[in-house]
Amino acid sequence: MESDTKDRLTRADWLAHGLRTLAREGANALKVGELAAGLDVSRGSFYWHFRDATDFRQQLLQLWQERATDEVFREVDTAIVGPARLTHLMKLAFNEDRSLDRAIRELAATDAAAAEMVADVDARRVGYLAKLLIESGVESRRALPRAEFLYWAYIGQTAVLNRGLTVVTEADVDDISALFTR
Repeated sequence: MESDTKDRLTRADWLAHGLRTLAREGANALKVGELAAGLDVSRGSFYWHFRDATDFRQQLLQLWQERATDEVFREVDTAIVGPARLTHLMKLAFNEDRSLDRAIRELAATDAAAAEMVADVDARRVGYLAKLLIESGVESRRALPRAEFLYWAYIGQTAVLNRGLTVVTEADVDDISALFTR
């Protein structure tokens, strides 16, 4: 990086780098020195934007929540109207790269703050799925168990090591969505 670029690194630059690093290398790579080296800057640049590594991780989690949950909800709410929103969400969810989501969950296994954030995100996502199921005509009493099951499938898809078993086509999603809205 050129010197003038180094001097202009923003908090957003650090967070974007942190999310990329987390997705590619996991939580153990979130060390200040390694992150700074990856950006070709001094550790001081990090501390200009964050109190410490804990503050950085908390802001990373907030950004992950915003991008992977809040923005997705907004997109689905504005892109489509009616029952097709559930299918649209499923197409987005089952065909995205979830390496960051997987790394966040690995971090949550050893970090209480991350675990709390992930649990909150999970609850919000399941609640949103239940809402979409109800909008699709599913009885309220049946919506939550179906939403939970769909979410378990979403989370579990990343654990399957045979990539051939994780591919979900748009036609598959249409078919699966129809199963849950009957």
